[in-house]
Amino acid sequence: MKNKNQDKIKISFPQRLISPIKHFLETELLKSKRAKKNLKKEDPFSDEKRVLENSFEEDLDEQIGHFETEVKAKFLQKRIVQLRKSLTRIRLGKYGLCESCGKMIDTDRLAINPSATTCVKCEKEKEQ
Repeated sequence: MKNKNQDKIKISFPQRLISPIKHFLETELLKSKRAKKNLKKEDPFSDEKRVLENSFEEDLDEQIGHFETEVKAKFLQKRIVQLRKSLTRIRLGKYGLCESCGKMIDTDRLAINPSATTCVKCEKEKEQ
């Protein structure tokens, strides 16, 4: 639950620090979008030359390949959403503040994961 005093406190990073972070996040977003697009090309189910009458081994390889691309695509989609959230928080002037509790996210956490939108404590609570 947010404390009334937290809404009054305006904490923000200086523009000289935010600018490279924003650039990094935008670059990662483009990379993730490209990777997701390229991943769809790797899906055995999207191959136009795919044969429907496969041996058991070939069918198994296709199924595993399809499953792997689906898992990777879901991971990339989550990453894209997280990067967009972080960029939105920069535009709103809320970058570095936990979206759950409103407290400042540890700078070490942001250095490791610039797209983090929650503090370690709230992230642990969310995982439980």
